[in-house]
Amino acid sequence: MIRLLLIVLFALLIGTALSLGLQYDLGYIRISLGNYLVETNFWVGLALIIVVVALIVLAINMFRRMREGTGLVANWLSRSKARRARRRTTKGLLALAEGNWPRARKMLTSAAGHADTPLINYLAAAQAAFECSDHEAVDELLRKAYESTPGSDMAVGITQAQLQLSGNRLEQALATLVRLRKQSPHHPFVLKLLKNTYLRLEDWRELSKLLPELRKRSVMPESELSELERLVWHNLLEKAAEDCRRQQKDDTNASLEPLTRLWDELPSFLRKDEKTIGDYARQLASLGDEAQTETLLRKVLQSHWSDELVNLYGRIEGRKPDEQLLTAEQWLKDRPNNAELLLALGRLSLRNELWGKAREYFETSLKLRRSREALAELSRLSAHMGEEELSIKLMMQGLATDNGLPKLPMPRA
Repeated sequence: MIRLLLIVLFALLIGTALSLGLQYDLGYIRISLGNYLVETNFWVGLALIIVVVALIVLAINMFRRMREGTGLVANWLSRSKARRARRRTTKGLLALAEGNWPRARKMLTSAAGHADTPLINYLAAAQAAFECSDHEAVDELLRKAYESTPGSDMAVGITQAQLQLSGNRLEQALATLVRLRKQSPHHPFVLKLLKNTYLRLEDWRELSKLLPELRKRSVMPESELSELERLVWHNLLEKAAEDCRRQQKDDTNASLEPLTRLWDELPSFLRKDEKTIGDYARQLASLGDEAQTETLLRKVLQSHWSDELVNLYGRIEGRKPDEQLLTAEQWLKDRPNNAELLLALGRLSLRNELWGKAREYFETSLKLRRSREALAELSRLSAHMGEEELSIKLMMQGLATDNGLPKLPMPRA
């Protein structure tokens, strides 16, 4: 109300000023423009100027409003495209989860240009393209994913490596992961993927180099990591033994240096591991160095008992078989009821041509535990001692045990 009164008062003042001004002749306004001449009363000219200025101001205001209106339309259109992109992205992700790969790829790719997170669209579309076995499209979509979002190299690279592994493109996956590891040497997931790649490539040497980093970064549970280390070094020992065999074919006096050097490289905890020691001992024995094998097993068994290793000890021939038998008999004092040790003692007695003692050891071992090895040894010994009937009986018992035959009535001979 007050504002309206002020406007009315201002208008009255202007009107009064104009009415008073019109009573006086202030001259005229003369404008010359080329060959044209315009003359008018001062007050009329002033009014024309005011009108022109007002029209200019009005035109400027209208232009500004039109620009604002265009911006509003553009914003509305942009928001509309973003909404459609979100809807198509959602539909694409649902199709991906449902296994509808072509639809997922189409929806996700078409929405990527206006999506809030185009990286997600392109990575998911690459997954769909992979399921369609379109590897060229996978590479193209991954390239677009990388270009769409700065700093996405690691995410794109990991996705690429996973898809390459899934597609059994092992060499390409290895190249991708080696590049990623250079960028981030301690990235746990990159290390895990690299471990899987080396494992599938059976690259045991490179995997052995990776093992310390896997343990340091706790990439795997300790139990799984220990089992993996055993597998890696088991295969490396086999490979080293194979190298020694090839050298022996060319030179019968070739050394076992590839195998013994590898043994020195083993982590300390594996050199105390029963399975790893057994692997190394068997390889040594198979290469003809049973004397060194006996020395190794004797030292291990004196400080750490193992039924598996004592079984192996009874199978090999040391430099002095009589001393080997005496060593095992000393162990029997502390383990009188150990069936594996008694079996080993029977075999060592055979090596020393102590037939009766060997038989006693085999029979005592069988009383403690009926194993097919002890049955077979006693059967073989009985046959060579002229006891064919007992040998056949023991052999039949072994066959029945091995094949899990049930107890059934049989006709009498």
